[in-house]
Amino acid sequence: MIRKLMSALRSLVFYAVFYAGSVPYVLGALALMNVSVPKFRWVVREWSHWHRLCCHYLLGIRVELENPVFRPGVLYAVKHEAFFEAIDMPWLFLNPVVFAKAELLRIPGWGPAGARFGLIGVDRDGGAKALRTMLAEARQRIAEGRPLVIFPEGTRIPHGERRELQSGFAGIYKLLGLPVIPVAVDTGALYHRRWKQAGTVRYRFGNEIPPGLPREEIEARVEAAINALNG
Repeated sequence: MIRKLMSALRSLVFYAVFYAGSVPYVLGALALMNVSVPKFRWVVREWSHWHRLCCHYLLGIRVELENPVFRPGVLYAVKHEAFFEAIDMPWLFLNPVVFAKAELLRIPGWGPAGARFGLIGVDRDGGAKALRTMLAEARQRIAEGRPLVIFPEGTRIPHGERRELQSGFAGIYKLLGLPVIPVAVDTGALYHRRWKQAGTVRYRFGNEIPPGLPREEIEARVEAAINALNG
């Protein structure tokens, strides 16, 4: 009972402090997005860092990286269990390019800011033209030396559950011709709940998977690797 009460109190403080403290970052990002892209991206990265600090000091959530690999020219396929890793990407990686649902980029305010940062919209119903646009954007970001990140399941999956990967992942992998580094996470158990719990969340970077594999093989290998912490 005491443990549940402490979790509730820590969570309430976290919500108040994190969201109130996010306001200056949001205002700064909106002010800078059309003035200076480097400064705008710096503000986004610092907001992500603010979230990490709030999790650490207010929730007692620590982050552990296992076998981390940070380099350009690869596609990071990340397990998605909570908003934690979505918010954490700009701090975990330097200026990451994240594949996101196209409808998210249509949200007033957030959408233009996301596009300015470099998010790439995945329009599942957009046809060949949308696919060409997406690939052109991705190749431009690769040329800039920025890491590419995708959540291959397409949405948050509760901790302990496994789902088939979205079909678009294999298509992006094939057309970009990049190696894949799968990343398992276990954030859902502590973070994806109203009353968050203290503990350690992990990112486990798997072995690099070469480009050019058949769809069945790449999907099976990525699905297995991103669920390595799904116990």
